[in-house]
Amino acid sequence: MWDERYAEDDYVYGTEPNDFLRAAVANVPRGRALCLAEGEGRNAVFLAQQGFDVLAVDSSAVGLQKAQRLAEDRGVQIETLVADLADYAIEPDSWDLIVSIFCHLPPDVRRRLHAEVVAGLRPGGVFILEAYTPAQLEWGTGGPPTAELMMTREALTEELEGLEFEEAVERERDVIEGRFHTGRGAVVQVLAHKPRNDWG
Repeated sequence: MWDERYAEDDYVYGTEPNDFLRAAVANVPRGRALCLAEGEGRNAVFLAQQGFDVLAVDSSAVGLQKAQRLAEDRGVQIETLVADLADYAIEPDSWDLIVSIFCHLPPDVRRRLHAEVVAGLRPGGVFILEAYTPAQLEWGTGGPPTAELMMTREALTEELEGLEFEEAVERERDVIEGRFHTGRGAVVQVLAHKPRNDWG
């Protein structure tokens, strides 16, 4: 399904980064960044432009080919990996930043992945997430077709136990990101970090 969606020449979710990511990453120290379900690469390329060493993971080889093309057009380099997130294992204690932008997965896959996000961050590492909440079904301006694939603040604070939350809010905002995310939307936004050890 995703290969088919990404097959056209246009970038179906646009080439500019997610608004929440753009704002949230401003004060994050540069380092290794992992982008989950990165698709056509708009967020990964933005992070590379900001000085991060980026790995973009997605199940669509077609999407990631476009991500590499966008990186080349913007004069930066990113690494890409074709992988199903149901099978992908995040390397523990390895990432300074992990990004999940509209990465909607079945609940059991999501819970496992989020536990691996917590383990995968280095002390001081940051997790940035934006996703649709079940209220998005009333707007119909993008996102998955069923509530179980969406997220809530309450569920995320449980699934991401071990992180300290700087932001964890549900809100409505205008999401203008290509043809498939256009209009008013109901989202949850998370900015959290892994505590540093007492000794450093």
